[in-house]
Amino acid sequence: MNPEEVPQLIAQIALADPRVKRENEFERRAQVLMWAGILADVPYDYAIKAAHEHYARSVWPILPADIATLWSSTVRDRMNRHTDPTPITDPDDVEAWRSELLATRHAVATGQAAPAPLKELTAGPSAEVQQRLDRLGRYVPAGIGEEMSPYRPMRAERERLARAGEPDPLDVRCDWCRAPAGEPCRQGKNLARRRAPHPSRIDAAAARQNQEPTP
Repeated sequence: MNPEEVPQLIAQIALADPRVKRENEFERRAQVLMWAGILADVPYDYAIKAAHEHYARSVWPILPADIATLWSSTVRDRMNRHTDPTPITDPDDVEAWRSELLATRHAVATGQAAPAPLKELTAGPSAEVQQRLDRLGRYVPAGIGEEMSPYRPMRAERERLARAGEPDPLDVRCDWCRAPAGEPCRQGKNLARRRAPHPSRIDAAAARQNQEPTP
């Protein structure tokens, strides 16, 4: 909340409870500074709603701590229901990747975006997921494969995407570096392996999955 919004907030609350508003000029300024500091992270509209809810059930004057505590509880609840989706920014661009992640979290915390829930797995993979896993092929038992995940990150990531029902960029050819389906993207004069697919390849895989008929 901007400090300029605090006097308006207090004036709105005073319509329901005149005890909140200070009449002395010095006290009024001190009150605005105090409330502005306590409610710095609370949106104005949320503070108004919190005041409405407070006076709907209480005859006691509302304190800025009442609003701030309720806001903290709301943010905590939103974030507990949120699972960070993978940013679409190129992970090789660390700053952009981190900025997108933080922006998403801020949007969820402030109510501008709904929490992204964790995609739970069922007791067994669906037919579509199983088909994708079968295409990858299994040459070691599942338990051993999990233990080997740190040593074969590309395959582990493809299996994770299949189980989560998310598009796999390596299912399609990369139009940027010309890497064929099943092969990682390349970069540089030496055509070294990229740690992540090119963004255009990610988009192409998502578009392909959206076009596939739902079983």
